[in-house]
Amino acid sequence: MREARLLERIRQRNRDPQRREGEDLSRVIDSVQEHLRQILNTRQGNVPISEEYGTPDFTEFLTDYPQSLHGFERAIRHTVRLHEPRLRAVRVLFIPQEDDLLSLRFRIFAKLAIAGSHEAVVFESLVDSEGKISIKD
Repeated sequence: MREARLLERIRQRNRDPQRREGEDLSRVIDSVQEHLRQILNTRQGNVPISEEYGTPDFTEFLTDYPQSLHGFERAIRHTVRLHEPRLRAVRVLFIPQEDDLLSLRFRIFAKLAIAGSHEAVVFESLVDSEGKISIKD
């Protein structure tokens, strides 16, 4: 069962020990979305599991804005590819917006890498003025 990460599966089994395992596409997408939110809001070097886990400090990119937008895209793509194995063929694209100049919007395009699925998914990330990233599908 790859619809949930290990700790999610353990919590689910504790809540409902009789539940039969099986992949539910909507649960996979919800789990991936939550994991993306976690990894993209974690700064590299702040967790003991890996110095690489998370994203670099995005404030460093702001000194060269808007030329640094490709760096933002690369950092997000690299982080997703490295830490979310349920996604493959990951692409990240900056979405310009004129109504909110204090936040940055990116779309994350990918395919689910679970058995028997070629499902394409799109997540939208929003980096607010404080550097916090929200994710929605």
